[in-house]
Amino acid sequence: MLYLIGITITFFLAILLISKKNKSRADKILSVWLVFIGLHLQLFYLHFSGQYVQFPYLLGLEIPMPLVHGPFLYLYIHSHIPHSQRKSRWLLHFLPSLAAYISLIPFLVLSNEQKIFVYKHQGVGFESLTTFIFIAIVLSGIIYVALCWYLISRHKTRIQDSWQMAEKMNMKWIWYFLYGVAVIWIVVIIGNDTLTFGSVSVFVILIGYVGVKQGNVFSNYALSYGVSMPSDAFRMEQNCQYANQIAFEPKHITEKIKYQKSALKEEEALLIHTQLRQLMQTEKLFKIPELTLGKLAEKLGVHQNTLSQVINSFEQKTFYDYINHLRIEAFKEIVLADDSKKYTLLSLAFDCGFNSKTSFNRTFKKTLGMSPKEYLAQISLPLAA
Repeated sequence: MLYLIGITITFFLAILLISKKNKSRADKILSVWLVFIGLHLQLFYLHFSGQYVQFPYLLGLEIPMPLVHGPFLYLYIHSHIPHSQRKSRWLLHFLPSLAAYISLIPFLVLSNEQKIFVYKHQGVGFESLTTFIFIAIVLSGIIYVALCWYLISRHKTRIQDSWQMAEKMNMKWIWYFLYGVAVIWIVVIIGNDTLTFGSVSVFVILIGYVGVKQGNVFSNYALSYGVSMPSDAFRMEQNCQYANQIAFEPKHITEKIKYQKSALKEEEALLIHTQLRQLMQTEKLFKIPELTLGKLAEKLGVHQNTLSQVINSFEQKTFYDYINHLRIEAFKEIVLADDSKKYTLLSLAFDCGFNSKTSFNRTFKKTLGMSPKEYLAQISLPLAA
C-alpha cells in the first residue's frame, strides 16, 4: 500500500509541476525527475508484487535507474544557486547510467522466458555485472550527495549575511531535499530493496507535504494558508476601495485578500520589508505595468497575503497604492532630467509603469492632490509637448 501511495503522489506532484505556468529551470528538472522516480517505483512494485512475469519486456530497465537520481539531485540543487546556471555539459552526468544500460544489452536482448528465469534465480549468469552496477550506484550516491552538500554550504556562506528572504527560504527547501536523499542512499548501502523503496515512498510524501506547505514549489503562487501580522494596523480592505482600484488598474488582480491568523513574527516582517525595499531600489519592479501582488510575492518567495500585510503595516498603504506611489516618485525624478523635456508626459508616465493616461492622471491627483500639469507649473517646469 505504501508503494502505491508513493507512486500516486509522485505522479501527482509531477503533474502539478508540468501544469505550473512560467516554470523555472528548477521546476522543469524536478518534474522530469519525479516522473523518473514514479517509473522507478512502478517497476519495483511490479517486481515486489510478482507481477513482473506479466511484463517481462520491462525486466532490467530498473537496474541502472538509481544512477540517474544523483545527477538529477545535483542539477536540481544547482539550478537553485544564483550565478551557477550554466547549462552546458549537463548530459555528462548521465553517462554512467547510459553505460550501465549498454552493459545490460546482453540481458535485454534475451527472450521473455529467459529474462524471467534470470530474475527468479537471483540474476544467475549476470552476478558480476549487477555487482559492478551496484558499486557504481553506491559511489554515485556518495559523490553526488557530497557535491550537493559542498554546493549548498558554499552558497550558504555567501548569503549568511544577506537579507534576501527568498534565498533563505530556498535554502531550507534544498537542505530538506538533500537530507532526504542522503537518508535514502544510506538505506541503499545498509538496507535492502524493500527498505529502500519504502524510504523513497516516504520521501516523496514528505516533499509533497513540505513543498505544498511552502507554497511556491508546486504552484505559481503560494497556496491559501492564512497569515497575519501581530498588529492592529491590519484590516480587511473595504469593498469601495477595491472598486476604485479596479477603475484605476483594470489589469490587476481584483479579489480581496482574506486575512487570517498566522505565526509570522515581527522580525520576519521586518526582513520581508527590507528585502522588498531593496528589490524596488535595485530592480525597480514597479515599472512593470503588469506587476501584481502574486508575482511580487513569488519574486520574494513569500505568501502574497503576508506581503500585502507587510506593506499595510510598514507603508500604511495597500499594495496598489504602494506601487503607484513608487511610480509617482519615479515620475517626479525623471521629469527633472534635462532630456525629459523632449518627451510627452504620457511617455514618461508609461516609463514609470503606468499603463494608461487615465490611470496616471487619477493616481497622480490622488497622491499629490493636483494634476500633473499643475505640478509642473508649481515647480516651474515647462510643459512637455
